[in-house]
Amino acid sequence: MQRLDGPRLAPAGGGPARQLVVLLHGVGADGTDLAGLAPIWAQDLPEAAFVAPDAPFPCDMAPYGRQWFSLGFSLADRDPQRMAAGVRAVAPAVEAFLAEELARLGLRPDALALMGFSQGAMTALHVGLRGAVPPAAILAYSGALLAPDTLGAELRARPPVLIVHGEADEVVPAWAGRFAESALHEAGVPTEAVFIPGLGHGIDDAGLAAGARLLGRVFQPAQ
Repeated sequence: MQRLDGPRLAPAGGGPARQLVVLLHGVGADGTDLAGLAPIWAQDLPEAAFVAPDAPFPCDMAPYGRQWFSLGFSLADRDPQRMAAGVRAVAPAVEAFLAEELARLGLRPDALALMGFSQGAMTALHVGLRGAVPPAAILAYSGALLAPDTLGAELRARPPVLIVHGEADEVVPAWAGRFAESALHEAGVPTEAVFIPGLGHGIDDAGLAAGARLLGRVFQPAQ
């Protein structure tokens, strides 16, 4: 498995990074797909560095783009057990990347926020809740909670989680977001969910604003 890397944005304020936001893209995309969110959130987080790593594997379903784990050769092939095995297999590489980025910036895990979209959200939820690098917050857009039956036994951290999902999502249905919200609440994870009427499989201004609010709460400006 190749070492992760991708587009980076230094803190907008020009000083050293005091926070790190890692953006995990969806299947068939790459780091540039979410890197455009960094300047938007950086307006309210001038001390935050951003990085959007490319997933380690080429996409099964297209001759371009990357994936965190295989879904088969079409969306119809999605199998929960296969997806759970896939996210478990990629988790060590993501955790290693998070640890390396924090060390490079001289930051602790409580200065880390983990954001993901679609398959990236599935990966962010798995790594952030069960991994060795517990973040200060997880932002999961249009995603799902994989392997929910083992969450209670494997949970290693309870950071605040934001779930944002379009009610009209045609790729990952909104019920997946509602199920994740319920399962996380049951596991004692503080969770906020925003379901946006009419929104398909994407991120809109309302979702970005919800993310900015959570990031602002967990990353108070340094005094």
